[in-house]
Amino acid sequence: MDLVPVADKFINVGVTVVAFVPTIADVQVPTRAELDAGVDLTDEVTAASGWNVSSANVPYTPLGSVFTPSIPGRTSVEDSSLTLPQDITGTDVREILPRLTTGFIVIMYGGDVVDSPMDVWPVRVSSLGKTLSTEGTEIASIVVSFAVPAEPAEDVAIPAAAGGGG
Repeated sequence: MDLVPVADKFINVGVTVVAFVPTIADVQVPTRAELDAGVDLTDEVTAASGWNVSSANVPYTPLGSVFTPSIPGRTSVEDSSLTLPQDITGTDVREILPRLTTGFIVIMYGGDVVDSPMDVWPVRVSSLGKTLSTEGTEIASIVVSFAVPAEPAEDVAIPAAAGGGG
């Protein structure tokens, strides 16, 4: 029996990279030029929600058995968002991602390391919710909510720079 490889464990903080990329021709094979044309949001992201693909199982009832088996059904994505700080002058994520902006959220869980896996999410900004706190215990933030209009590409290899460098 084969054993699962021992994982090189890490925490997302200080490692994971989140970027908004305006154009990617093929989500299965993004180019370094496309990624480099994006905006690195990592240092401003204070929270993330969603960004998971799930599948509903479909049970069926064969006449010849009292057991109810199931098969994988349709896939869907959770409502997904990123939370970033507001700037008092409005010079913040609202300039990069106004409502209805389309593009791609790229999540490089192990950092921007050539050949490591990343997820590429086609997105459309559906809303920009501004937090309002009367307690004074948290920064003013913007929750950028995204619709995901097409299937994301999961575990895509991060490309090298043109010419093979990293």
